[in-house]
Amino acid sequence: MKKIFLLSLILGIGSGVSGQERVSVKLHPEQAQYTISKHIYGQFAEHLGACIYGGIWVGENSPIPNTSGYRNDVLEALKKLQIPVLRWPGGCFADEYHWIDGIGSRDKRPKMVNNNWGGVVEDNSFGTHEFLNLCEMLGCEPYISGNAGSGTVEELAKWVEYMTSEGDSPMANLRRQNGREQAWKVKYLGVGNESWGCGGDMLPDYYADVFRRYAVYCRNFDTNRLFKIASGASDYDYNWTEVLMKKAKDKMNGLSLHYYTIKEWGEGKKGAATQFTEEEYYWTLGKALEIEEVLQKHIAIMDKYDPDKKVGLMVDEWGTWFNVEEGTNPGFLYQQNTMRDAMVAALTLNTFNKYADRIHMANIAQIVNVLQSMILTKEDKMLLTPTYHVFEMYRVHQDAKHIPLETVSDTKVIRERNIQTVNVSASQKDNVINISLTNIDLKSDKKVRIDLSGMNIRQVTGRILKAGQMNAHNTFEHPDAVKPDKFTDFILTDGLLDIELPTKSIVVMELR
Repeated sequence: MKKIFLLSLILGIGSGVSGQERVSVKLHPEQAQYTISKHIYGQFAEHLGACIYGGIWVGENSPIPNTSGYRNDVLEALKKLQIPVLRWPGGCFADEYHWIDGIGSRDKRPKMVNNNWGGVVEDNSFGTHEFLNLCEMLGCEPYISGNAGSGTVEELAKWVEYMTSEGDSPMANLRRQNGREQAWKVKYLGVGNESWGCGGDMLPDYYADVFRRYAVYCRNFDTNRLFKIASGASDYDYNWTEVLMKKAKDKMNGLSLHYYTIKEWGEGKKGAATQFTEEEYYWTLGKALEIEEVLQKHIAIMDKYDPDKKVGLMVDEWGTWFNVEEGTNPGFLYQQNTMRDAMVAALTLNTFNKYADRIHMANIAQIVNVLQSMILTKEDKMLLTPTYHVFEMYRVHQDAKHIPLETVSDTKVIRERNIQTVNVSASQKDNVINISLTNIDLKSDKKVRIDLSGMNIRQVTGRILKAGQMNAHNTFEHPDAVKPDKFTDFILTDGLLDIELPTKSIVVMELR
């Protein structure tokens, strides 16, 4: 009898609703153990294209409304996201960046060529003070990516001193000369970026020694305590994780991992951001969900060497990567952002929530005007992307207890895997349960039943992000084409929450 009932749920038999399929979800709040680190909802800002210049920073003399050089519209939008941590200055840029060029009077700072991203001239007007002041304005923690590629141990050690020393030290006094009396609090320090590639083309054994050396000389000054992050693997390079954990785990607090949802590397081979087929849509979501298998394998290696989970996994670059928009500089990585991107964000964040015992941080790439960004700008105009709205809706999971759950859903075969069409995550904080649901199906609505028995839920509210087309996106002419709305298609009866989940939609429910 139980098997027949389960089959009925999967097939939608007896639902009485045409064109809908039944999905069942069972929450287990009594099994909640791990807190979802708010840093999983982190951001990334690189000196790349118009991310910094024109995106965040316009300078005090710009006609674009600004506060001390920072765009007012972007500042306010980012504050609403409650960004927990911001990574800077790269990315590949980090290992060609020399911090000493970005301090002092802006009119006297030396210029450099950004060799990685378009060969443009970088005037260094946005440097250490500008970044750390921005973090204070946003109320987020700074994550500094240090130069371990073209830089030196001495250079990075002095940067740490410059930022964090409160004493009568040479670098602290230089900071004071440049207008900042009080030391900043800088916790997160990355030693290099993609050291296996643009960060120095190193082999894992060599980088393990490099990291150990840097970790010694990047010291804690006064009350500041560094969380030292080793440059980790890309995607499926499990050997890199194996070697780093074996040889350097005792010196690190975190190990990074990069994972991009990309079709094929090579200029023009990644597919368009806004023009794609149903097959490409599902392929992209399947590739995004494949991160779970990648996480499991890297985590298994970390668990072998670090069973007490003292080393955090930092997925400090992730997101979609498509061809640049037509007519834009290929080195600026400027791409539009559709409901497909929103789906990737929701599915990925739901996955990260499940591994809260090991994942300490994640940083989507990137915050403004680059890859899967939160915000797009054009001169004095600004728009919020569908991905921005996912992060805003998902704020409720930050620092909440992850609730284990079981989902029974119909599936689609995507990338030779059976993928559930409804993806769910749940968390609890301050006696409030939040449930995020994503229906990736392009054609079918879903009738979802969530078992809340024994939870004494009395009040339910919801928000929804949806669009009529899979490639729906916001433009400067129509900036609100895709935005969240109030969601009311649900009924709570006797501990059961029945939800009418529309096709290609993302819903967040609040239960009290």
